Amino acid sequence: MALYGLVADIHGNREALGAALAALERRGVREVLCLGDIVGYNADPDECVSMLRARGALSIAGNHDLIALRRLDFARCSAKAMHALKRTRRRLGGAAAAYLAELPDRRVIDKRIVLVHGGVRDVEQYMVTSAHIRQNADYLATEHPAARLCFFGHSHEQRIYEVHDGSVRELSLAPSVALPEDRVFFINPGSIDASRKRTQKLAEFAVLDSDAWQVEFWRLPYDCAATEAKAATFGYRIPPLLEQVYSVRRRVFGRFSRR
Repeated sequence: MALYGLVADIHGNREALGAALAALERRGVREVLCLGDIVGYNADPDECVSMLRARGALSIAGNHDLIALRRLDFARCSAKAMHALKRTRRRLGGAAAAYLAELPDRRVIDKRIVLVHGGVRDVEQYMVTSAHIRQNADYLATEHPAARLCFFGHSHEQRIYEVHDGSVRELSLAPSVALPEDRVFFINPGSIDASRKRTQKLAEFAVLDSDAWQVEFWRLPYDCAATEAKAATFGYRIPPLLEQVYSVRRRVFGRFSRR
């Protein structure tokens, strides 16, 4: 049985990533696929890179990874993200930066599985509506005609969309979902990091059984108090007054500084 573990939006959260990798190990997963945003909101970017490297994960770059490397600017960032990424830029070690710099923007697994971070052609696109999925299904068909599964991240929500005969349908989440091979599916495994979520601080990820052609959705607790304590101590959490300053600047100038 070929099992793949799908993780996304780790954002420097060592505790959540550790909990997910341990669960994948117990499940018997040997191949871990990472959909990007390894760094970002939290205080352990280097450690998260090291954990993925030690696990032999196949990763792609997310927008936070690219911003940390100064390959993207802050124009489409929230104030919280920009503040944390400025801190990440200062703390990111050379070995971790070199690893991120080598990551591709997408990967194709066994011709039928495509990994992207945001949209198929836009790393910062939030695919959150049927119209977004339909647009990206057209891109997928053009660029990867053999693909049947497209795993994506960025929106931090577990989702599964079925594309068939030009129509898009969002499916109800279940612990395990069968994937008929005559259809195309867009699947978000959720976010490893839950720091942006107000309730239910759970690490989210997925497991793909490529023999049975079905996907499992997982959610489990982690030591979020430890994550938050480190983020606050090392300056990753934006003070309320500074967030207000950023918000005023965006209203006046339309966007944040590109630096």
